[in-house]
Amino acid sequence: MRLISWNVNGLRACFKKGFFDFFKEIDGDIFCVQETKMQENQMQISADGYFQFWNSSDKKGYSGTLIFSKKEPISVIYNFGSETKKHPNEGRIITLEYRDFFLVNVYSPNSKRELSRLDYRMEWEDDFREYLLTLDDKKGVILCGDFNVAHEEIDLKNPKTNRLNAGFTDQERQKFSELINHGFVDTFRLKYPGKENCYTWWSYMHQSRKRNVGWRIDYFLTLRVSNEEILDSSIHDEILGSDHCPIKLEMRGQLC
Repeated sequence: MRLISWNVNGLRACFKKGFFDFFKEIDGDIFCVQETKMQENQMQISADGYFQFWNSSDKKGYSGTLIFSKKEPISVIYNFGSETKKHPNEGRIITLEYRDFFLVNVYSPNSKRELSRLDYRMEWEDDFREYLLTLDDKKGVILCGDFNVAHEEIDLKNPKTNRLNAGFTDQERQKFSELINHGFVDTFRLKYPGKENCYTWWSYMHQSRKRNVGWRIDYFLTLRVSNEEILDSSIHDEILGSDHCPIKLEMRGQLC
């Protein structure tokens, strides 16, 4: 079973930069997309053999998630499963239920410059973790997407100078640690615990990608899934088209 996740930073723009070439070549059983920045009716996507599940933000041209799946799921849940006044609909979460697990595609809120949205991010993190644990009551969870946080110092090029910046604050890192403490496994670190200079996002400024001055903020996490079932967790940093690159999780068995 091959699972893919990619923050495309605008699906229409990424389509013009080779998105579908990679999509066809990688042949994922499930392909998760973050930051579509569009409504479903703004572009017809022909992906033979795949079901499509969209969650678009109420705010046009902002956020949004999408999943392509070769197998029709048992059920589909959007956002936290119900609309609340506490959280605006920014299209950040899609959950697909299969026989053996839930697949959750997430695009976590960015804390923004000067951490103007950090307080909201903390509330969102608590509610998201609570939601994930309600899924765990039923079956295992595979969680993927753009978490907008580098968990450890090894996960970004310049940890000391970014300590107080969005994506590497103590508060954001602690929320990620709480997921790990609840049993979630960072599959990349499971396979490559000490591997350095492995990133999934690079700023467009200062030739950051060419110099590999990046951050690892895109993840595949698993909960109550046997580590023996995880064959590989990899980063496709050779794929362009966005300021993020795709990541891949390969597991034993078939999607059912």
